Amino acid sequence: MPLTSPDAVTRLAALAQETRLAIFRLLVQQGPEGLPVSRISEGLDGLPGSTLSFHLKELQYAGLVQSRQEGRFVIYTAHYPAMNELIGFLTANCCNGEACELNPAAACC
Repeated sequence: MPLTSPDAVTRLAALAQETRLAIFRLLVQQGPEGLPVSRISEGLDGLPGSTLSFHLKELQYAGLVQSRQEGRFVIYTAHYPAMNELIGFLTANCCNGEACELNPAAACC
């Protein structure tokens, strides 16, 4: 099922905050292995745990981040299908059907 406008707005709203955008970009760069909360915090100059938890919850609600338990650690990963759906939604019918510089194959994972 294609991404709906309300779902796209939810995802864009989650990314329209500097800390959440930084978290998401960090997780995208990390790849499917993901990162535990402590490493995410380190990557964001020691962002406090409660603040980080709030932002991760917002990204999860938007469907952009997933988590899994590994032993005593919670590992967070970017949800690449959701990211690619959003990119597809934003670029649907790009350039009015004309050739453009957008490379759809550049979508990740």
